[in-house]
Amino acid sequence: MTRFTEFRRFINGEMTKRKSLALIKWLQKKNLLKRKMKCKSCHRFMKLKTRSNTGDQYAWICSHPEHQGRPKHTSIRNKSIFSRSKVTLRKWITFMYRFAQGLRLRQIDMMDDSIAASSTTLSRMAKTIRNICVTAVERMRRRTGQLIGGAREFVVIDESHFRHKRKYGRGRMAGGWKRKKWVFGMLGVKHDDQRNHKPVLRVVEQRSRRHLVPLIAHHVRLGSSIISDQWRAYRTLTALGYNHHTVNHSMFYVDPNTGAHTQHIERAWRSYKEQVWRLRGNRTDTLLSDHLAVIEWNEWLAKKHPGGSFGRLIHDIARKYK
Repeated sequence: MTRFTEFRRFINGEMTKRKSLALIKWLQKKNLLKRKMKCKSCHRFMKLKTRSNTGDQYAWICSHPEHQGRPKHTSIRNKSIFSRSKVTLRKWITFMYRFAQGLRLRQIDMMDDSIAASSTTLSRMAKTIRNICVTAVERMRRRTGQLIGGAREFVVIDESHFRHKRKYGRGRMAGGWKRKKWVFGMLGVKHDDQRNHKPVLRVVEQRSRRHLVPLIAHHVRLGSSIISDQWRAYRTLTALGYNHHTVNHSMFYVDPNTGAHTQHIERAWRSYKEQVWRLRGNRTDTLLSDHLAVIEWNEWLAKKHPGGSFGRLIHDIARKYK
């Protein structure tokens, strides 16, 4: 299990050498730190020993006679996600747990809790973790194709824009947006479980047929039931082999004849936008794509992992840095 209670004893109170060693062993067990290290000079295995002049209080040391009384030292963070970082290991773990759970992620909150002293450090840490999630999602896309729909699942599609939200309608728009970018969403909803959704979110230049229909054909299985509004870009879906149901939003929210509605994705948009706006993830289209990939990572991978989202994050970090 990779619950918060496993390492809670490491982050509370003063970080003694005993607690530091226990935290290092725990990270090695989770494959976040190397269990063995070879000396670059003599190519023999080094030993994990105390070293007071390092923040981690331990380091890999090789004292072989070949070094003529000058032991070789290597950081325990070597070739790990923590390398080239001055943030302590327990603060890193606390940040990773908050990221996975979505708890108090605003930089001002994390600086108040002394996770890092500057916003630059926190931005760098957040970017590192986002890259882990993006890599895991891309690996999943290559392996499975990220298909939704089928006999037991219908698909709700819609488009929305995540452009910078101005206070009172005043102020400049986000500098990274050259033009109005749209996010196209496809939400897989199971008939027997309409709470767990599988979103496919893509940033598109325009919400035209040329931009939207290829994405539908790539991610939605043929023969699936698709629900949308009456946007003209979707008029060819029936001819492509889909069971297309529409809702005329100018008249009603739920079609009185078929019962079709788009409330699932409308609720999802509110949740996704709140998350992206809170973390200022809509400043550029590249940053927005990364934040959308994190949302997909949480819905497709994290919720299915036995250790929860934190356990899935540890798994993906260990896989990338193995």
